Amino acid sequence: MNERLASARLYGILDLGYVQPADIERVAMLMCEGDVDMLQLRAKGHDEHAVEAFCNRIQPITAAARVPLIVNDFPELVPSIGAEGAHVGQDDLPVADARWRAGRALAGEVPPPIVGKSTHSIEQAVAAQAEGADYIGFGPLFPTPTKAGRAAIGLGDIARVHELVKIPVFCIGGIKLENLDAVIAAGARRVVIVSGILLAADIPAYCRAARAKLDGRS
Repeated sequence: MNERLASARLYGILDLGYVQPADIERVAMLMCEGDVDMLQLRAKGHDEHAVEAFCNRIQPITAAARVPLIVNDFPELVPSIGAEGAHVGQDDLPVADARWRAGRALAGEVPPPIVGKSTHSIEQAVAAQAEGADYIGFGPLFPTPTKAGRAAIGLGDIARVHELVKIPVFCIGGIKLENLDAVIAAGARRVVIVSGILLAADIPAYCRAARAKLDGRS
């Protein structure tokens, strides 16, 4: 799993702000078909029981595609779902607490859970690494309705955060195919794309086009 995380370039988020709950299996399948490296379920406004039910519906799809499934906000669901990890925000649980909650009952029989953390500045990024996060999200780079009310941080700190943070850095926030070249030129190696993927007419083709840019292919 650490090798899979280390090689990851395109992180997709299945956000129920853009996808109807009845459609999550279809969208998860299309995202996996497009070769996303990781898939997170984000279900803001839904309670723990609903999130567990959603994850149980898409976990067989991500498992068959060998795509790590990351649970947003509820690390304690990781063992029962069979997910590969959890993601927490700045106002959520500390990384150590999230990792404890996400740990499997049979220690050593499966890979340890991945725990990622959202960061919005270089200082927060460095702190998340020191806290023991396995990866960070860094952004939002551009204004985005996914994070309404949070100011965009721009592209200026991307190169610097990669110098200071040695765990995987996934740039996030308003990233789409139209601005991905500029994000890469600023120093990004990995990105999270949300609405660009979920609203695409052809989700697999959109994912592959993003992967091609990230992999340096024309």
